[in-house]
Amino acid sequence: MSDLLVHVTRGSIVESRHHGDIAVVNGEGKLLWSLGDPERVTYARSAAKPMQALPLVESGAADAFDMTDAEIALCCASHSGEEMHVERVSALLARLGFTDADLQCGVHAPYRSQAYEQLLRTGSPVTAIHNNCSGKHAGMLAMAKFLGADPAGYLDLNHPVQQRILAVVSELCEVPVADIAVGVDGCGVPVFGVPLARLAMAYARFARPVGVSSERAEAMSRITQAMMRYPELVAGTDRFCTTLMGAYPGHLLGKTGAEGVYCVGLVDHGVGLCVKVDDGNSRASEPSVVETLLQTGLVPADVIERLQAAHHPATKNHQGTLVGRLEPIFQLVKSSDGA
Repeated sequence: MSDLLVHVTRGSIVESRHHGDIAVVNGEGKLLWSLGDPERVTYARSAAKPMQALPLVESGAADAFDMTDAEIALCCASHSGEEMHVERVSALLARLGFTDADLQCGVHAPYRSQAYEQLLRTGSPVTAIHNNCSGKHAGMLAMAKFLGADPAGYLDLNHPVQQRILAVVSELCEVPVADIAVGVDGCGVPVFGVPLARLAMAYARFARPVGVSSERAEAMSRITQAMMRYPELVAGTDRFCTTLMGAYPGHLLGKTGAEGVYCVGLVDHGVGLCVKVDDGNSRASEPSVVETLLQTGLVPADVIERLQAAHHPATKNHQGTLVGRLEPIFQLVKSSDGA
């Protein structure tokens, strides 16, 4: 059963509550701390993006197309549709011989309201480039081209690109392909369901590759370093991924996923964590991540201090008055043979 994660207070009462589950695991899959059910199966959603980018790097496709670390970070991004994102994705597509018409991620307005307002002021259309997953899809098009596969079918689970990704998820999470739940993500690509502890283990391995070949370890480290070097490309202005990785540069890998999923890899310790919020609300996943980092003691105190706005987010009314907060209230359970 899931446990209580976060209280949402207003004035003197608890107005809402968020429940969920947490797993903290090392690269060998050893459970170190947990809350609720660490074996709960959940879709990784966009937290799968580093794994989805791994075949692009380890196959040699990224090098074949002269992809920069910034572009690799964008392939792992749930970006805000800001100029720094769309310009780079557009340039990558052009270099590959594709356009935004080849992206099959669908269209939505930029997450960053200022970016959307700029489009409205200039009369520019919203296109698939502005989709938060456009970088990932550009990477999949690159992979399809490198493999000589039909780029038009890259969404299909049986396409060579998706089959390579499925194999990577199976291998990094140590879950047989037959046991991986497969659905369709918001951007149309296959999405994979595995136990939280296995998803945390994958992030532990991105933080410090173990149990993989030297070639895969090199590719994983390259993705991790790219994301940590360009956190603003992985997310955007005032986004939690940007703030988290920026609070401890070169030491934390963080990636959000829809429906209240959040994963972190801790480079110094080779540890990964995964949070899943029952009701899918990311407002609870972010303070839960910071509280988990605090309780495990895996980052210095000053890092937690820099993350205070996400740790205890303020609720303000339309006049800007502080009326409440989100407060993580759980206590992790340390495994008897754990850290």
